[in-house]
Amino acid sequence: MASIISHAAAGAALSIAFAPDSAPGRYWPIAIAAAVLPDADSLLFYFKVSYYPTLSHRGFFHSPFLGLIISFLLMLLFFQEERLFSGRWFLYFLVFFLAWTSHGFLDALTNGGRGVAFLSPFSSKRFFLPWTPIQVSPMRIKSFFSARGWAVFKNELLWIWLPGLALVLLSRVVRLQRKN
Repeated sequence: MASIISHAAAGAALSIAFAPDSAPGRYWPIAIAAAVLPDADSLLFYFKVSYYPTLSHRGFFHSPFLGLIISFLLMLLFFQEERLFSGRWFLYFLVFFLAWTSHGFLDALTNGGRGVAFLSPFSSKRFFLPWTPIQVSPMRIKSFFSARGWAVFKNELLWIWLPGLALVLLSRVVRLQRKN
């Protein structure tokens, strides 16, 4: 998996790039949380849930199907003032969904683990993308503060943070062009 910090960075980049004008302050932390929440399934390691069941790490919690459900729930909980299915409602929903699904795609770009169950709950088959340039992150916090943790973070700067920054800058250029 990519590190939790880099998942948050991806959610931040997506939320900034696609933010509607005058988005409320709660928009950004919710989008970042949507990008990080799929790793709640890693808590199942502490309960000795094996890796293969639907609820194990990179299983159902990483599926776009659950992302649709969670994005809808986030809209119901935090954006009740938006008219259901209006353009603005749909834009918030789309950002939350993209943030959620970015998590699985980043994990599928890593060089470790057993893949991501993108089709869960309809299939338990796990996938990696054909190209896996992101080094798999350590699971334990203590391991982040090691030579391996630093190597993983440098790798993520190249493959997650820089593309995220490029997306944000590109979105700013497009917005400036639209205003002119």
